[in-house]
Amino acid sequence: MNIPATRKDLMIVNMGPHHPSMHGVLRLIVTLDSEDVIDCEPILGYLHRGMEKIAENRTIIQYLPYVTRWDYLATMFTEAITVNGPEQLGNIQVPKRASYIRVIMLELSRIASHLLWLGPFMADIGAQTPFFYIFREREFIYDLFEAATERVEGVGIIGRDEVINWGLSGPMLRASGIQWDLRKVDRYECYDEFDWEIQWQKEGDSLARYLVRISEMTESIKIIQQALEGIPGGPYENLEIRYFDRDSIDIIMGEVDR
Repeated sequence: MNIPATRKDLMIVNMGPHHPSMHGVLRLIVTLDSEDVIDCEPILGYLHRGMEKIAENRTIIQYLPYVTRWDYLATMFTEAITVNGPEQLGNIQVPKRASYIRVIMLELSRIASHLLWLGPFMADIGAQTPFFYIFREREFIYDLFEAATERVEGVGIIGRDEVINWGLSGPMLRASGIQWDLRKVDRYECYDEFDWEIQWQKEGDSLARYLVRISEMTESIKIIQQALEGIPGGPYENLEIRYFDRDSIDIIMGEVDR
């Protein structure tokens, strides 16, 4: 950084690391003379920091979700290089069918990445309408990715006895075949006045927990709609017991102290 010798009251400001609407995390060391920026030093490398250290105690399969964050526009490529390395080192022969599938996924990833460039590029030169059609096509590719990489069914299975012994609750409990919801059991507030059902699954895997949570949001909307339609008039606080006299408070505090 070159600071003019005649300037004595410069201010150095640290900006970031943050995500300034671009691909990656950036830190800027900015030198200011009043409101004028006279020097700016970009510091790169925050996005990937620590990835190698994390890999030291992970298997290849466990490590794959990390590498997809290297470049979220080319996730298939970062996964490919992560598995290609060990395969070559271990002289592991990949079935021809698997290699063909990889090529298909890699090229779909390439198209999706280029479409994300093309849409904003068209908008920048004044053609706004193609942007929306381009992103629609990109979403079709991501639908294929979603279908090919679904990893929640049969993953993380927690049995009925385990969720009880471990003290799990909420969707974790209900996704393992136990129809237990305190809103039904304890009937607190006025939940028993509304029409709604306990959402549960029996498989106990990640997919079941996903389905329970999605269904519960639907039930929550039903409850809210019923509450908005049937909410009664009148006060929303009990003014009669809003204030305690001093003697009552002293008695209560005395019992607490004992």
